[in-house]
Parts: sequence; structure tokens; C-alpha cells
Amino acid sequence: MCLAAAQPTRQDSPTAFRVGERITYSVSFDKFSDVAYAEFFTVSRGTLSGKDAVELRSKFKTLNLVSAAFYEVDEVRTTFVSPDLGMPLYTRRIEDPDGISKETIGDFLKAPAANLDLLSLIYRIRQAGGSGTASLLEGDKVYTVTFTQTGSENVKVAAGEFETTVAAVQSEYFTEIGIKELRLNLSNDDAKIPVMVRLKMARGEFRAEAASIQMIVPEPAVTPTPSPVTSVTPKPTPTPVRTPEPYVPNKPLSPELSFALGEALEYRVSAGGRPVGTFVLRARERKEIDSKDTLVLTATVTNAVPDNPVFALNDTITAHVDPDSLAPRKIDIKLSSGLNLLNQTAIFDETTGKITYNGKEQVDAPIGTHSILSLIYAMRSFNLKPSKTLSNPVNDTRVAVFWASQPYIFTLRPSADSVIETAIGKLSSQMIAINTGNAQLDKLSMKVWLGNDERRVPLRFIVGVYQADLVTVSNIPPK
Repeated sequence: MCLAAAQPTRQDSPTAFRVGERITYSVSFDKFSDVAYAEFFTVSRGTLSGKDAVELRSKFKTLNLVSAAFYEVDEVRTTFVSPDLGMPLYTRRIEDPDGISKETIGDFLKAPAANLDLLSLIYRIRQAGGSGTASLLEGDKVYTVTFTQTGSENVKVAAGEFETTVAAVQSEYFTEIGIKELRLNLSNDDAKIPVMVRLKMARGEFRAEAASIQMIVPEPAVTPTPSPVTSVTPKPTPTPVRTPEPYVPNKPLSPELSFALGEALEYRVSAGGRPVGTFVLRARERKEIDSKDTLVLTATVTNAVPDNPVFALNDTITAHVDPDSLAPRKIDIKLSSGLNLLNQTAIFDETTGKITYNGKEQVDAPIGTHSILSLIYAMRSFNLKPSKTLSNPVNDTRVAVFWASQPYIFTLRPSADSVIETAIGKLSSQMIAINTGNAQLDKLSMKVWLGNDERRVPLRFIVGVYQADLVTVSNIPPK
């Protein structure tokens, strides 16, 4: 059983689910900050066993003090729901608080679900505007959930400032797990985004604030690899298994992406007007790696001024990413000169979010955390529209990015359109200022200029005193 690749938005089949929406949260506990992270992701829309379905995914994990002393939670949920009713078709819950994974499956493809699960409940509350009732199935027990609007609040979080409606949520389920009070702040726009979640427990109050709100375009597609497998009793006589078709390398990329396979972008690097060298960004090839369809991206130094302090000839960064969503799977950095401290290989677990680097070190990160190279390509598809009011930058895009040894939330702040002079002429562009939360990186005042045509080619990068300008665009067919 697998979910077919996400389809383009269907005007004849509307849905309240915003495919591509990813919301990540910073979580505090009383006076302690960053005690957990959480994420909601409307992954894709397609078909599941012939039924129209939307894939929802959530993750919650406690960290540090709270994890060690009070509560230990490490949970990933995937729920496929019907787009019209929002009822579960298939649910998968993986709990891993102590290193021993426990998987719980719910299959409602043959017998329609009569109750929501916890993940689809969140979306039901949003779609109802914070007022209504629902039936919840958790742990083989059915609960009634009521949610009521109790007022309005202006909320300022990392993702922006919002006028919100406060919804109080009550159920015996929450009482049984120790939650005394649960409130959601839903944005007053059509999206009804839960920009803040507060819950009181005996030992204190948790507060989850939206740190990142992204609408990813093109819509992410679900590949067969992580698709759920139904837990059923084997038949006495196995049915014949169709021989899989052989893998075909270097298939064209989705037309929804802003670049084509083989695209090569050459940049000239300077510092204070003095030449430093050149490098090429390239969508090099699409091939099967570790039994997964993989797009290989590279950044390679093709010329370097002798004794420059930054890089040397043939320095290379290679990234393996999902060909549809551009979610990273691996990055291999091989640099010399002053940047050799960044050398490493990092492996990204697409299911749990864990990142393994330097062979054995491991760090938890939100699912979908980018590498620095995958971000350069992915941001070309982000919805980067400047805010109408500069003092209220609600259109900032926040993206989790792995750098050195940990994930950071990169804030991409779009500016208004402008025309810049390039080696290939005067081009309309949009400057994106990047703030990382890393003090050393932010001293460099990083900026990217993206072209305003449908390809959104990066025309210029500025990092500290260094400037990289696009000089040629070509296509090198994969071998």
C-alpha cells in the first residue's frame, strides 16, 4: 500500500488542508526555554489504496532538563485523512522515548473511521475556528472533546505578530494524561494557524510558540520508501508479487521545481573588489543511492587565486536530496584553507529527524531540516513575498538548517523587487536577508538575490566581505 505522488491543487476537489504547510514550534516550560520541539506538516495529497488522501505528520520530543527530570516524550505521527471530512484513513504512531521504538497502526481503509486521532483533531479544531465538538480515539478508548472560543489576543511570536482567537479545549483524555488546561491561539485569517499552544500540568505550564511557518512549493511528494504497510494476517497462499520495474537513472525532475537536471550555475567570487576564484553550483545527476531515488547537488571550486584564505581548487560540497521535496539525506563537505573546520559528513534521517555527523555524533532536529546546500535549491521554491508592513514581517520564512553540529532556525526576510547589474545583464531580483541565530554567522550579514523569473536563480550571494556573482548559466547533461 502506498500514497501516490502529490497532485497539483485540484480546483474541482477543494480541501481545507493547505498542502505544503509546515509549522515548527519552540517549546518552553515555566522559566526554562527550548525544552522540546514540535512540528505539524501537511505533507502531500494523493491516493491511498485508491482513496483521495492528505498526509499529515507531527513530531514532538522533549529535551534536556524536562526530558531527564520530568517528562520524556519522543513521538512521530503520520495520519492519512480524507480531504473532505478530515477523518483518518490510516494512522501510524511511533514512540521512542527510551531507544526502543513502539509502533501503533490504525487502518480504516475498509471500515470508515468514526473518531479522530490526536493529529487530525488539531486540524479539525482549526477548520472549526475553535468552536465545536469531536470524538477522539486514543489508546483503544473513545473520548468526547469540546472546544470553545473564549476571547481574542494579540500574540507576538518568532514567526510574526498575529491577531488570534483563543480556543479552550476540554476532554477526559487530557485530564487522564495530566493536562489541567489546554488553550490554542488560532490566527484570525483563513488559515487558522495555531500560533501558540499552552497547557498546564501539575508541575508547570508548557508553552509552544510558532517559530517557523512555511508554505513549500512545489508541494512535497511522498515516495514509496516511507509509505505505511498494513499490518494484516498473512494469507495461507501468498499472492504473486509483481516484479518491480528496473530503476531508470537521470529521469527529468518534476516541472514544478524551478530548475532542471544538469543545471550549472557559475559564480565569480570577490572580496573588496579583488578576485578570489570561481565555483559552480550544479544539479549533477539523479540516481539510485541506498535503494532510494536521489538527486545529487554539488558546489565545486573551479578556480582559486593562490594563497587566498577561503578555498582551493576542487574544494567540493556534495548533497544527496529527495528529488521531489529536496529534503536532505546526506551532505559531504570537503574544503581546505580557512574553511576546513567545516569538513564533515552528515546523514539526515527522514523519518525521525535525527542527524548523524562525524561518523558517530548525533543530534535531534525537526523533520525536514535542511543542509546548507539543499537550502540554496529549496529556497528557490519558497513563497517569499515581502510583508506590506515592514514593522510586521509576517511573511518571514523560518527554516530549520543543520550547521556544524546542530540545527538552527534560519529566518529568510524577503525585500521588495529591485534591478541589479550582473555579468549577464540587468536583471530583476529580490534580496533575501538571512538571520541564523548563530552569532558568528549573523556577523557576516548573509544575503541572497534571487531572480524574479520562474527559475528563481540565485544571482548574487554576500557573506561578510565576500561576494559571489552569477556569470554563466548552462546545462551539463548527466553522464
